[in-house]
Amino acid sequence: MEWRTKIVSDNNILAGKPIVKGTRLSVEFLLGLFADGWKEEEVLANYPTLKKDDLLAVFAFAQDGLKEGLLFESKLSV
Repeated sequence: MEWRTKIVSDNNILAGKPIVKGTRLSVEFLLGLFADGWKEEEVLANYPTLKKDDLLAVFAFAQDGLKEGLLFESKLSV
């Protein structure tokens, strides 16, 4: 999934947090819904402007962030 066309950041929207393009729904907020136990169908029903591809982009964005080490501080002990 190529998330770069669907996840954007604008300093004028939610202080620059990554959001789904065309919405004010942040990646953080959407991941939080899933962490709280929401199902895909619930999210899409409650936020009808979202599409399944938008949610896939949210997960791909988070995955890339983890791959690049952007979401955690790496401390290796030898």
